[in-house]
Amino acid sequence: MSRFVDTMVASATADGRQRGMVTGEPGEPVRRTWAEVHEQARRIAGGLAGGGFEAGGAVSVLAAAPALIAPTVQGVWLAGGSVTMLHQPTQRTDLAEWAEDTVRVLRMIGSELVVLGEPFDALAPVLTEHGIGYLLISELLGAEPIAAPVPSEEDAPALLQLTSGSTADPKAVRITHRNLFANVTAMVEQAEFDFDTDVMVSWLPTFHDMGMVGFLTVPMIFGVELVKITPVEFLTGPLIWPKLITKYGGTATAAPNFAYAIVGRRLARVDSDDDYDLSSLRIALNGAEPIDESAVQAFTDAGARFKMPPECVFPAYGMAEATLAVSFAPLFTGLTLDVIEADPLESENRAVPVPEGDPRRGTDEVRSFALLGHPLPGLEAEIVDARGDRLGERQVGEIRLRGEAVTPGYLTMDGPLATQDAEGWLATGDLGYLVDGQLVICGRSKDVIIMGGRNLYPTDIERAATSVDGVRPGNAVAVRIDAGSRRERFAVVLESKAAGDAGEERRLVKEVSARVRDAVDARPYAVVVLPAGTLPKTPSGKVKRAATATQFAERINGAAAG
Repeated sequence: MSRFVDTMVASATADGRQRGMVTGEPGEPVRRTWAEVHEQARRIAGGLAGGGFEAGGAVSVLAAAPALIAPTVQGVWLAGGSVTMLHQPTQRTDLAEWAEDTVRVLRMIGSELVVLGEPFDALAPVLTEHGIGYLLISELLGAEPIAAPVPSEEDAPALLQLTSGSTADPKAVRITHRNLFANVTAMVEQAEFDFDTDVMVSWLPTFHDMGMVGFLTVPMIFGVELVKITPVEFLTGPLIWPKLITKYGGTATAAPNFAYAIVGRRLARVDSDDDYDLSSLRIALNGAEPIDESAVQAFTDAGARFKMPPECVFPAYGMAEATLAVSFAPLFTGLTLDVIEADPLESENRAVPVPEGDPRRGTDEVRSFALLGHPLPGLEAEIVDARGDRLGERQVGEIRLRGEAVTPGYLTMDGPLATQDAEGWLATGDLGYLVDGQLVICGRSKDVIIMGGRNLYPTDIERAATSVDGVRPGNAVAVRIDAGSRRERFAVVLESKAAGDAGEERRLVKEVSARVRDAVDARPYAVVVLPAGTLPKTPSGKVKRAATATQFAERINGAAAG
């Protein structure tokens, strides 16, 4: 038996443990202990075995309710299989296209079985039409429990995590039992989790690595109290998030930038200081993308009214290729920024610090990035140049990682693809540097815009754009145009509720252009204003830069011509 499954079973069956999971908020909250979830998982595992599933196989899961997902995922592990959380169709999804994409994913991961739960059990006829085998969670829960967990090797796949790229060209990160155990144990050690007192609150999707590994697998394997709702419930009314932290005394949560920005703005408009109590919160993790200091500031400023400690902000760096977490900032320090000179960063790839009190702070002569802490136990990081040579302190280059949590490879449509070189290093594609051993992320190498010999980072452009009144928080994206050529330029594509109002659109274009020019000393080739909900995004809510550039190329050129 792998250490991962061993620990999960031991936590669920420990005498006297009554920690568990609350689901169904806000309408019909239900709480089950992890022991009760484990008993459901044993039935699902028994049903899988009785249905002909063999150990070592891949099971794809399609369900929305965390109350169904938790025992199903655990049941697959008890049956000796690996889990893939399928991307969920929405009301606007073309089901025929979705089914074709799903067939490609199943073929890629070698899965012949989809496990369906509400509301997606209604898709059973679509799966049948496309020759996809399925079992219903509702029926599996009625099966005889498995007698004992099926043994799994440490290097057997436990989770095949689909990347957030186009479903037409899927790729899955192959995360092993060894990877999972190494990363989840390092995370709880670094975050100083108390399994008997911590309460985790999450709305993150389980088909994203932070929602699946950080806020389902971690509490399930160690028996930590969890309050879990769906992304739809959060997006329908974002203030349910602080409401649940208040109701259950939440101590740990996580979200991407846009969610902190939205909730900060909503909290600022709340009438009474007594509506929420966020004093219990000790970890508010932000690590799905480069930290947006303005979003964090809005969140902490608004949260102060409700007794939220500002030091609960917990910057982190993570990626699915390292299972989930790479580094955590030191506890109880909040957001710490490294303020550096803009010119050496953009022209020489050097991070030259600007001291406290320097009059350049707060001007466009500086850039600021979050300090993201040291690599977690069992991981090591280095910064290398284009030739692969290791760089020194405060020299900007590509981040490489090595350690037990690093995946051995991907599954792709063209077959398996290794992620590590001969010495075990993973090239992340992220640009950054080290400060006293702490990691700092500047951005993705493929997204950096090169103009006049300068490296312009999209996050600087996007922060400038979202500082303009009327631009939706977290909904501006800088995209490269004519990348790699002498004519390389960039455009800003943003969402606004004012889209369609010609006068407001002209104001936004003018103000965004001016704010971006002031911030990075370069004017965007075009500014495109879109209605809310238009930008392509990942499951965690991050805007997809490449997909945005492709999808709106004609509008970008049209906006420039206009």
